[in-house]
Amino acid sequence: MNRSLRKSGLADERSRLRELICVAVLAIFTGGCRQDMHIQPKYLPYQETPFFADGRDERPAVPGTVARGHLRLDELLYTGKENGEVSDKFPFPMTREDIERGRQRYNIYCTPCHAYTGSGNGMIVQRGFPQPPSFHIDRLRQAPVGHFYQVMTDGYGLMYSYAARVEPEDRWRIAAYIRALQLSQHATIDDVPEANRQKLNEQVAGQSR
Repeated sequence: MNRSLRKSGLADERSRLRELICVAVLAIFTGGCRQDMHIQPKYLPYQETPFFADGRDERPAVPGTVARGHLRLDELLYTGKENGEVSDKFPFPMTREDIERGRQRYNIYCTPCHAYTGSGNGMIVQRGFPQPPSFHIDRLRQAPVGHFYQVMTDGYGLMYSYAARVEPEDRWRIAAYIRALQLSQHATIDDVPEANRQKLNEQVAGQSR
């Protein structure tokens, strides 16, 4: 009798122990189901908040903040000037690929007004828009190359700024292509490399026969 009672009591204790273990495991898993990562104490864009006086949760940038990579320490590259004066130098060497890139950008952004040759008689000019000066007048042929960069950056007269449309490097490439256009309209045989002059002379002689 006593032995059977002891067995019964031991079985009850084991049953209660299993129940306690199950409750503990359940409590652990239940505790892991919190919504802290889903429901976070944060503000989303364009939400209102009483915390700031203006009621906006988005805060303006601190005055003087500069985006990473936009500090623009290179005066010549970003302003077209050196020591505050308009420069006649390029901020990086102009290769054939750079000139080709400048021609492509020029054809996209500049030809509607300035025409493919730089004469200033572009398509919208032919339709009544005021004509810009030709790149081939003495004033612009003698202008420093930084002048063309500045005009593209800041605008000039009726021409608005292209700073938001054309990257600084591409503005310099366009300026280089404008120089190439100017040379193409006023070049002489003396401007041709000596190694190529004989071949050019032969071509001209062949066309005149």
